[in-house]
Amino acid sequence: MEKKEKALRIIEALKEDYPDALCALHSRKDYELMIAVRLSAQCTDERVNQITPALFARFPSLESFAAADVAEVEELVRSCGFYKHKARDIVLACQMLLTDYGGKVPDSMEALLKLPGVGRKTANLLLGDLYSVPGSVVCDTHCIRICGKLGLTDGTKDPAHCEDLLRAVMTTDERPDFCHRIVLHGRAVCTARKPACERCSLAPFCDYFNPVL
Repeated sequence: MEKKEKALRIIEALKEDYPDALCALHSRKDYELMIAVRLSAQCTDERVNQITPALFARFPSLESFAAADVAEVEELVRSCGFYKHKARDIVLACQMLLTDYGGKVPDSMEALLKLPGVGRKTANLLLGDLYSVPGSVVCDTHCIRICGKLGLTDGTKDPAHCEDLLRAVMTTDERPDFCHRIVLHGRAVCTARKPACERCSLAPFCDYFNPVL
């Protein structure tokens, strides 16, 4: 089966399983999503969603985050791991949003990558979810792991290379929702520790389940 055809069949199966392709991180404002994604690095979305209500209540505006004491932010995000780096990045990024971008999360990859703590994964998610930019590919750990098992990529662990490979096998419009759905699938079925292949709708297309495909 050609990879483009396989990708299409996988996309259709995921649509059946997860019709609502929504980001699992909770936010109400553009900068809150930026902060939540930064906190999610090496941390579960569930944990981030437990932390952000108190964080956003303590700092209810972009201006309050920009003026925040980094040590206080550290305490509020401590359980997310790497909290010192994350707290510093959050405060610096909010300051830059005010000084350089008129208080709005920018809508271009080039501008987003200038923000402290924002890499391509975060930038792609923000572009897709905030601005509906077509073609955004969010290569997080779930996406990298599962796409390697499916044979949509060559098993690379490099997010940028994974992004390039997925761009080559699926249409622009399908990419953002595919990435959200594959994350949901990675939590519900194709877990890292024990994938439930026996109840996986993607098993017919999976190189891991069918190594002779």
